Amino acid sequence: MNSTTAALIMLAVALVVLALMVWGWRRRTARDADVQVPLGEPIGGSVFSAVGFYVATTRHDAPLDRVATKPLAFRSRADITVTQAGLGIAMPGEPPVFIPAARILGSGRATWTIDRVVERDGLVLVAWSDGSQTLDTYLRLQDDDPDALVSALDEIASADTPTGANR
Repeated sequence: MNSTTAALIMLAVALVVLALMVWGWRRRTARDADVQVPLGEPIGGSVFSAVGFYVATTRHDAPLDRVATKPLAFRSRADITVTQAGLGIAMPGEPPVFIPAARILGSGRATWTIDRVVERDGLVLVAWSDGSQTLDTYLRLQDDDPDALVSALDEIASADTPTGANR
């Protein structure tokens, strides 16, 4: 086998792998089309504000299964704002997410999620409802105190619900 044939075989394998990745992602986005992401700018005065990272959103009962719904499909830098009205997550190039306080079920600290393991309790887990299911969103703060974010979220949460935050 000459080098041209070997290169063509490797290129064909790479194209097949890429095609399978695209096919899998499209199936995942179709599966998650039922997730209703609340969009909008934060309203009301800020209770807590920080810069950090949006890490992932999963279904509450499936912490290893990323929700692939825009704008929550990919990890990103984020401006995180808590107001009396809810939680705002603004990611560059995406419409802002605003989870109303009435939909926030609880919050806590976490160590891991789908593709991220950090120091103990390095993530903030926010359990919320889209109206038909419970979702967990994971945030990581850059320089601010995660406990302050959890406290602000607990202040506005509509109910005390176990969040499974000790993952």
